[in-house]
Amino acid sequence: MTLDAQGTDAKDRAGLNGQVPRCEHIDQLPQVRHGPPECKQCLSLGRTWTRLLVCLTCGWVACSDDSRGGHAKAHYQETDHPVAAALGTNPTWRWCYVHRRTV
Repeated sequence: MTLDAQGTDAKDRAGLNGQVPRCEHIDQLPQVRHGPPECKQCLSLGRTWTRLLVCLTCGWVACSDDSRGGHAKAHYQETDHPVAAALGTNPTWRWCYVHRRTV
């Protein structure tokens, strides 16, 4: 048995094929409806965005880090809501801000 830093069996926390530890934030997400497909902060500043992310804790929609505003990350920093998902072309893509990786 391989133990992690918390003394838990590492296999219990493994992701697909044991590649990375499982993100426990995914298990804690409520069912939410997202807002309109727009970044309100960018619209108020007259800016455009590259792509949109939706907060999987509250449904807030904001621009991604590769957009000029980076408002989705700012939302995480203000609220500690850990996971955002892509809105649109690849809705299965999710990012955990706490672990700084896709989940």
